[in-house]
Amino acid sequence: MSTPVPARLRSFAPVARADARVLVLGSMPGAASLAAQEYYAQPRNAFWPIMGVLFGAGPALPYAERLQRLNSAGIALWDVIAACERDGSKDNAIAPNSIEANDFAGLFRDCPHIRHVFFNGATAEKVFRRYVQNRIGTLELFLTRLPSTSPTYASLHFDAKLAAWQAVSSAVTLYRAAS
Repeated sequence: MSTPVPARLRSFAPVARADARVLVLGSMPGAASLAAQEYYAQPRNAFWPIMGVLFGAGPALPYAERLQRLNSAGIALWDVIAACERDGSKDNAIAPNSIEANDFAGLFRDCPHIRHVFFNGATAEKVFRRYVQNRIGTLELFLTRLPSTSPTYASLHFDAKLAAWQAVSSAVTLYRAAS
């Protein structure tokens, strides 16, 4: 009896404007996000509630308006992985040998003002450092791992996640002041 081959999944295009200063990176969209074709579509994911508190981009708003609010704040969204094989939604189900990283050289060329990259969880950081960091040249970037907003990372409650994610708001404020 043969083992079924996990599906080959593809991520989304970045949500970014040329004037972005901050990049928030996930690993790979989960099943709910892929089905909806929206970043962080899983209703129990804390990402949009956190963005609601920090930038007025909460889940009650239409998706396009949430993205517009983040872009207006200078925040770009993307995932480290362009394509991979995975059963289900969990990062630990990603087949390591199937990972194809997104084109970060192209993103940083198109968004030359990005100076701070925030990772939504450990997997995003680990994959970025392994598959991307050595391929983007000598860009001076601040890299910060934040606790995952995924509902599978339940050991940290919303208030603790929000407190950690305040770093994104602080970076946005810092870069606005420097402009």
